[in-house]
Amino acid sequence: MDRSNFEKLEIYQLAEKLADEIWFIVEKWQYFEKDTVGKQIVRSADSVGANIAEGNGRFNYKDNQRFIRIARGSLNETRHWLRRAYTRNLLTREEIEKLKPVIENLTLKLNGYLRYLTNASTNHAPTNH
Repeated sequence: MDRSNFEKLEIYQLAEKLADEIWFIVEKWQYFEKDTVGKQIVRSADSVGANIAEGNGRFNYKDNQRFIRIARGSLNETRHWLRRAYTRNLLTREEIEKLKPVIENLTLKLNGYLRYLTNASTNHAPTNH
């Protein structure tokens, strides 16, 4: 199967990496932890990549920007659930240290991609002549 355009994006690949790392951590938790915090954190992490993919499929700068903003919100939600999981002793310091650089890099890349889309939409705006 050929890779779609969104699969070639570095931000999408980072989002996949984050979601997969979180999945592999959560799948080892006990039922109660999985059913409460686990489901939330997996959904929010998966949502980051899903919104990048959906925005890329819109082929419209404004729509793509909107979905990147949603992806950024999902990343913040993921941060929230990671904080809750760590506070509740569901994550080790080592797991946090492994996830932290991925989250930081993804944050920078999402903001950069949003700036790119904003500039591209401004530069390609229709003119009234």
